[in-house]
Amino acid sequence: MQKFATFLLFLAVWTSGHGQDTPFLNGTFPPGFLWGVATSSYQIEGGWDQDGKGPNVWDTWTHDSTCSNVQDCSNGDVACDSYNRIMQDIAILKEMNVDFYRFSIAWSRIIPNGGIDEPVNPAGIRYYRHLINALLGNGIKPFVTMFHWDTPQAIEDAGGWPTEATAQAFARYARVLYAELGDLVKDWITFNEPWVICVLGYGTGVNAPGRTEMAETVYQCGHTIIKAHGLAYRIYETEFKDQQQGQVGITLNTDWNEPDVDDAEHRDASDRGLRFSFGWFAHPLYFGEYPPIMRELVDQKSINEGRNSSRLPSFDLLWTEIINGTLDFIGLNTYTTQLVRPVNGDGNPGLFGDSNVAGRQDPAWESSAASWLKVVPWGLNKLVRWIYAEYNQPPIYVTENGFADPQNATVNDPRRVNYYQQYINELMKATLDGVDVKAYTAWSLMDNMEWSAGYTQRFGIHHVNFSDPSLTRVPKMSAICLTQIFSDNGFPNGPPCNIN
Repeated sequence: MQKFATFLLFLAVWTSGHGQDTPFLNGTFPPGFLWGVATSSYQIEGGWDQDGKGPNVWDTWTHDSTCSNVQDCSNGDVACDSYNRIMQDIAILKEMNVDFYRFSIAWSRIIPNGGIDEPVNPAGIRYYRHLINALLGNGIKPFVTMFHWDTPQAIEDAGGWPTEATAQAFARYARVLYAELGDLVKDWITFNEPWVICVLGYGTGVNAPGRTEMAETVYQCGHTIIKAHGLAYRIYETEFKDQQQGQVGITLNTDWNEPDVDDAEHRDASDRGLRFSFGWFAHPLYFGEYPPIMRELVDQKSINEGRNSSRLPSFDLLWTEIINGTLDFIGLNTYTTQLVRPVNGDGNPGLFGDSNVAGRQDPAWESSAASWLKVVPWGLNKLVRWIYAEYNQPPIYVTENGFADPQNATVNDPRRVNYYQQYINELMKATLDGVDVKAYTAWSLMDNMEWSAGYTQRFGIHHVNFSDPSLTRVPKMSAICLTQIFSDNGFPNGPPCNIN
């Protein structure tokens, strides 16, 4: 019966119709569903060289004298100054009555150069213990990400994520976190969006460290991150879990891939595209190897290119044993949808060409201040159904979802309100059909340093005036609306926020 129910969920992914919205549904999420908001260390903390913190790749990237790496030539040296304003952040979290706060720890604040033999920085441990204790004292669960893109610069100088030694350095860092903070933290995410780390950092070069080596280095980066996650999971499993009783997962990102045309070839392209994005990391961590279609295509294209070995590395038996089955839950970051079609990617070695898939977005979809983010609520519904069916019904935590306004936006943000109401409603529909979604996390708690876009985009549900030294956090309409949705555990009486 359970297998039949899963089949029906999977079938619904492909039969609900291209681009179809369904009516808003009155209802609530299952009992025990968790509500939270998220940030990351580099984007909000500031204090970039304070109290012994070492430089990371984003410090280096944003301090480039040519001002060519960030849209507004800005940096995260101060950002929201959360390093010095813990209680301000706690106050706005408390006002929203969230169940949890997802934040990340800066590796170079804990181990300044990231090294295996390097002493731990006690000031970094004190900062995060203070933050976590303040959260717990206010009834807010800490949901901790170990790594959100901010590699210690010394680790990058030694080769970075394409180098296997980085996996060992990360494993040591994870052990330090468990030992120093694990008595307080029960929910760990090893990596945030390894696809972005590897593709944008080492392939297209639009993110730090800015390398442009798409054909092989991107895959080597992913290979190391999978190994690093596996090591971190096994350390917790063997050394800490019995006493600390926590869980370890990873956060992966993907858009929903909707077939551009409703036929078998386009449905195959949709499935293939998801396996080359989400499955690139999920499949090895659940099953011990890369998705078979990924293995087949990259291997064959490597042969066709005259190479002696595949551009996609392989796991030997020891590493397969280490990585296989190393997820207590799956974290999902998703914002939008792509319309995909089959193409011949030969002659374009690298992740995009290897998949034989191309994507576009419908110009009729509502836009945002981020060119890549279109408002397509039904995509979230289809995506969680696909993940649940594909990976043997895992617990799913939506760890990021949100909307971008322009730099001059104010606290009046009706388009973000509409985004949240529609996306969360679509997620609720999936849970009511049996998909095991445990939590929803809004991105972001406040306006912050939006990576290579600088401060030109605002994802926050609290407005921050970056020209005012006080950096006051002011709730937007969206924060007020989300507070009501969180309190109601969904939509018992329909959409709670009137945006007319």
